[in-house]
Amino acid sequence: MTDFVLVAGTWLGAWAWDEVAAELRGAGHDVHPLTLSGLAEKQGVPAGQQTHVRDIVDEVERLGLRDVVLVGHSYAGIPVGQAAGRIGGRLRRVVFVDANVPVDGESFLSGWPSDSVRQSIAEHDGFWPPLAAPDYAGQGLTDAQITRIVDASPHPGATLTEPAVLAGPLGELPATYVKCLLDGDEPMSAVAELLKSDQWELVEMATGHWPMFSQPRELARVLHASVAGS
Repeated sequence: MTDFVLVAGTWLGAWAWDEVAAELRGAGHDVHPLTLSGLAEKQGVPAGQQTHVRDIVDEVERLGLRDVVLVGHSYAGIPVGQAAGRIGGRLRRVVFVDANVPVDGESFLSGWPSDSVRQSIAEHDGFWPPLAAPDYAGQGLTDAQITRIVDASPHPGATLTEPAVLAGPLGELPATYVKCLLDGDEPMSAVAELLKSDQWELVEMATGHWPMFSQPRELARVLHASVAGS
């Protein structure tokens, strides 16, 4: 039985995966959506990036999971990618959903073209608030779905500014990268380099950056297919 551990990106908690989780369970998988420290029902818990890595590793170990597929969306690709290298033989596959990937010694904000996010964090007591509703336009979301994201919890800023620490080369892990085409046609450069590995595969979805809301059934099918033949 495959165990999917689902981790959403900035501002979101386990709740973001409700529809995807239901589809995966219907396909016979065990599914474990995870809220990272400092978010949703875990607001108030201090968190840096390595806290989020430990959240994921600890959940796998606490539940005694085997045959694990770690799924990281957006920012969560960074802690998920690090955790994937730390759970050893428990890992079956790692799936990055339109996600950032960890680069050793670099943070989520490394290489960003402006300091706008750092400034926002400084102005909001160390947290990055969700963007305004107009910023989610053109991503295949309904107004109701946008409202759910906008109403989510502020994101702990330290998780975005602390550097990643990789246990080994990310390209050696079995991985699927899901590129959401409404968020840009091409993967970012770090992802493009990793996709040269014969351990990595690319899957494209004709939707925006939040497919767990805009196309949950289709995303569940992609996740199921990522392990169906392995």
